[in-house]
Amino acid sequence: MSGLPQDGPDEAHRVPDGVGQDTVEALGKLSEALEALEVARGHLYEFHRLSGRTDIQLGDALDALEEAGHGDLAARVREDMHGRNVLAGRWTFQVVEEYDDGYWSRFRHWEATAREELVGGRRHLLEAQMKEAERSRGREGHEARPNP
Repeated sequence: MSGLPQDGPDEAHRVPDGVGQDTVEALGKLSEALEALEVARGHLYEFHRLSGRTDIQLGDALDALEEAGHGDLAARVREDMHGRNVLAGRWTFQVVEEYDDGYWSRFRHWEATAREELVGGRRHLLEAQMKEAERSRGREGHEARPNP
């Protein structure tokens, strides 16, 4: 096991020599921002799915209006709303693609770049420190890392 104690974080979660706690904390804040970005992306995908479902349900409702004898109204709504762009020139899949290819990708790039330049790419160093401070050593379910 290359001399590392079993009771502590693995090498990938140890702060490299010469890296100050202020850097670890700054990278922790950047990681937290990345987590918020991922939640926002999930909501964007949820918006995409719900918008698509809405358009399908609208089509079903318009079919029902036609069957109920309201073909003129159904046709007017269908012409204006069914399949309509949600933003200028875009359906939601295009919004998702633009977000993914732009902001989301660039943010992930810079977060990874910061980790690579400052701590050799290591992730979740602040969280690993928190785990060490908060777990109850020697108790089942509080192990430092998975058993080999």
